[in-house]
Amino acid sequence: MNQSCRRLCIPEIDFDVFLKGLKELVSLDREWVPKKRGYSLYIRPFIFATDNFLGVKVSDTYRYMIITSPVGAYYKEGINPVRLITSGEYIRASKGGLGAAKTPANYAATLLPGEEAKKKGFTQVLWLDGIERKYVEEVGTMNLFFLEGEDLITPPLEGTILPGVTRDSVIQLARDWGMKVSERRISIDEIFTASKKGSLKEVFGSGTAAVISPVGEIHHEGQKVVINDNKIGPVAQKLYDEITGIQYGERPDKFGWRITL
Repeated sequence: MNQSCRRLCIPEIDFDVFLKGLKELVSLDREWVPKKRGYSLYIRPFIFATDNFLGVKVSDTYRYMIITSPVGAYYKEGINPVRLITSGEYIRASKGGLGAAKTPANYAATLLPGEEAKKKGFTQVLWLDGIERKYVEEVGTMNLFFLEGEDLITPPLEGTILPGVTRDSVIQLARDWGMKVSERRISIDEIFTASKKGSLKEVFGSGTAAVISPVGEIHHEGQKVVINDNKIGPVAQKLYDEITGIQYGERPDKFGWRITL
């Protein structure tokens, strides 16, 4: 949140105030926390300008709020791989822009391409970089990982993608398990070449809602690759089980991610 605030000229929130507010609200709303497996209490902190002014300028006043809402299971019938299509003529962000900020302006550019993708039968858009239109960046609601051989690859944080918390969790867990993790640029051509060679084993997304979302197909300029026979792979499944196990208190939290009220 503070990283986004800095980019948008919004005063940063003191960490202790931020955490205390979250704890107090969740304590008040504890009866709204769903008991069913896979369900959760969604928590959304946000901040907005409140100046009595119509125009473009940095605001002098702001309001910080937190809302909560019970939400159903993201996967209602099991974890089904998603179908992605590359962004074509559209771009989501470029260096120097708002790609790494959690702000509505970041998402506005994704609405039309997302709707067009859904009409064609795809789940989401796979965004390529805004300059060369060939390097993979992220999916609209997820960071992406590619298991090529024994190397788990994810696009680097260079100002054009969101630095997802779940992305960070996946990197920490994979490295703790002894896996090689590379934060580097990966082109759509490399993905198709790796698929043809048989070295592309898994592709999956990471995000707060889905935790881990396997990718079954990627379509690009009339071509497609099918990953792992359109099934969730063992690494994605292991990560999903481990992260949700830590969230539910069923597995040890060696990284100190959980907060007990």
